[in-house]
Amino acid sequence: MGAKAEAAGGRLTTHVLDTASGRPAAGLSIELFRIEGGKRTALKTVVTNSDGRCDAPLLAGEEFRAGEYELVFAAGDYLRGQGVALSEPAFLDVVPIRFGMAEQTHYHVPLLISPYGYSTYRGS
Repeated sequence: MGAKAEAAGGRLTTHVLDTASGRPAAGLSIELFRIEGGKRTALKTVVTNSDGRCDAPLLAGEEFRAGEYELVFAAGDYLRGQGVALSEPAFLDVVPIRFGMAEQTHYHVPLLISPYGYSTYRGS
């Protein structure tokens, strides 16, 4: 039932790549929020694995609902942990990405980071 049920519904995944080092961003903390009526509700906090991914989808099955969400990536903490000297305050410290999910399908929201830039896209 697990794989088949997940395939039938929506799911949300992410991963993080450190473009300055050319490696996955392992050990980076990510918070997930649902946005309703302008109010942010914390859903969960996860940490990326050695491949820069989460061990399970952020939302899947009954947890997955269409709506507006925000992922907040602790990029500064990760970069400091890698020995990167950042200014105080850091140019990029916390990276929020707000997005909408309208369909019961797979939404993949990756982050590519460096100390002075980031990008995201809707992946597959």
